[in-house]
Amino acid sequence: MLVRVGCRGSRLALTQAERAADAFRRRGIEIALVPITTAGDRDRTRPFGEIGSRGVFVKELEEALLAGRIDVAVHSAKDMTSTDTDGLVVGAYPTRGDARDALCGADAIRAGMRIGTASARRRAQLLAHEPDLFIEPLRGNVDTRLRKRGERGLDAVVLASCGLDRLGLEAEIGLRLDPDLMLPEAGQGALALQVRIGEDDLVVSIDDEETRRRVEAERRCVAVVGGGCLAPVAAFHDGGTLTGLVAAEDGSWVERREGSDADALGRELAALAAHAARAR
Repeated sequence: MLVRVGCRGSRLALTQAERAADAFRRRGIEIALVPITTAGDRDRTRPFGEIGSRGVFVKELEEALLAGRIDVAVHSAKDMTSTDTDGLVVGAYPTRGDARDALCGADAIRAGMRIGTASARRRAQLLAHEPDLFIEPLRGNVDTRLRKRGERGLDAVVLASCGLDRLGLEAEIGLRLDPDLMLPEAGQGALALQVRIGEDDLVVSIDDEETRRRVEAERRCVAVVGGGCLAPVAAFHDGGTLTGLVAAEDGSWVERREGSDADALGRELAALAAHAARAR
């Protein structure tokens, strides 16, 4: 049996896909990795919001899956839209890695620093923590962003801890940012193995029940906040509590709420965002 596993073509995406492929190989299943270029890979200059925000690294993989060109798509769960695409389902979430963000190039956030990130979520929380920062847009794969930090003379860049860990770049991390300071993106640190509906058996043995419980609560919370919400949004389940966040991109206001019900929490965050929008 040959299973075609689709993924993005970056070094991190291929490394993550290999982790999933190893699980198949241990079951005696032959694997063919199929790298696919996404919209987010092709356009490396414009902000994510201008090219589609969540889903810009996912759409082409999902199209290949629906067309039967691949059998499994391996995504970073944080890149996925908050609702499932018709005809497709996340059949497995392998055990989650470190969900925290990482500060690379410095061991603390200090006033006056120049920090690179393209994420509105990260920008909002950095400025809320320390308003006297200069946040500079920075896109590209992990290696590119680390290189650009030096080329552009930035004091630090913010990346996902899990990606650095998976690439063996832990030494680049000066500080892993506690969720109390920087709430992670919904699904950050987790991989999502997507299949066509009815073909869950391909990946079900790889599924980690606890990771699924947490990540699906985060995704549900973000989905209920809604795509019409233009404010940065985050959600993170630490195993006991689900925390959600909405904020102004300039960090001038940040609202955090906790709850056990993802739907109720999402509605509360949506109301807070709507109220803030009316007040501006």
